Amino acid sequence: MIFLSILLVLSSLLLIGLVLLDGFEALLLPRRVTRRFRFARLYYVVTWRIWSAMGWSIRKAKRRETFLSAYGPLSMVVLFGLWAIGLIVGFAVLHQSLATPLNTPGGVRNPFDYLYMSGITLFTLGFGDVTPSEPLGRMIAVIEAGMGFGFLAAVIGYLPVLYGAFSRRELPISLLDARAGSPPTAAEILVRIAPTRQFVALGRYLEEWERWSGEVLESHLSFPVLTYYRSQHDNQSWLASLTAILDTCALIMSRLRDIDPFQAQLTFAMARHAAVDLAQIYRSAPRPLESPRISPDADRELCETLRKAGLDVREDKSATAKFAELRAMYEPFIDALARHFVLEVPPIQAEGAVVDNWQTSAWMRRTSGLGTLTIEPDDHDE
Repeated sequence: MIFLSILLVLSSLLLIGLVLLDGFEALLLPRRVTRRFRFARLYYVVTWRIWSAMGWSIRKAKRRETFLSAYGPLSMVVLFGLWAIGLIVGFAVLHQSLATPLNTPGGVRNPFDYLYMSGITLFTLGFGDVTPSEPLGRMIAVIEAGMGFGFLAAVIGYLPVLYGAFSRRELPISLLDARAGSPPTAAEILVRIAPTRQFVALGRYLEEWERWSGEVLESHLSFPVLTYYRSQHDNQSWLASLTAILDTCALIMSRLRDIDPFQAQLTFAMARHAAVDLAQIYRSAPRPLESPRISPDADRELCETLRKAGLDVREDKSATAKFAELRAMYEPFIDALARHFVLEVPPIQAEGAVVDNWQTSAWMRRTSGLGTLTIEPDDHDE
């Protein structure tokens, strides 16, 4: 019996320690944890596989996106609950293994009384109907109450930081709509700015996206759950925006003569860094694409589109090879992330007329250009 009691004490302390360590690493530690086994990591791997598989079974794209968008917030709530249950069970087993005497209404103690006392102590409810009657049990109850208070404080403080990072990530994505269409494409960014010849402004804009890529990298390393938070619009995402910016930089660095490539090189480096590190975190191994994102015919059409917009385009073999080489540096990682998070990778050039999100509503849609709004069913009606 003594050996069993010692084993239960050690097991309960181990459970409490693992829960506290896992919560500390997930909520407070501002760097990536490289240890292979973590409860939070295992939890997200298992639950996301199940959730995404269920999402794939939904045929309608909009309903599928709505279903998948619930995973991020819901998974966080469930994880907090599992941590709380782990602490409650750990302290209950600790009290029971030490045979802590209790003051109970019926005068009889049982395992449920220890579990009940541990729960009301962790959440600092203070009912007082079941209490420890000896110093050791009281000291353990005080420690548990302090841990419970700190746990709740950490959770409450974590949420504003998380949603603040989410808002900062989403703001540039929303602003990209009028500059690149929805979903965003590199061709649209360049075509829309070409008539203005505001290439200095384009450089500043790419500088903003360099900072955005750096902030996404740092925030998503510290708070990996952010990657599961999806954008408000189904045709927008952090991955689609990152891809469009990488495509834009690759085009400037390889094909366009009249735009200084310096800032594009800096933005490309930071954006690719973000894509590679995020793929590494989620163990999404890059692999060669099943089919190229742009065919030779589509590449020639892209060059023609850029030329018609007034840009000086290189079409020689060296430019074509460099464009392909630059894309090979990030496309496998983008594809791996898209498969993991069930997100769409935008094309380099959109097919047909581009309709921005600001041009649509639940009751009307602008079919093309800047013409008159026409009343017709929109995707928001579904």
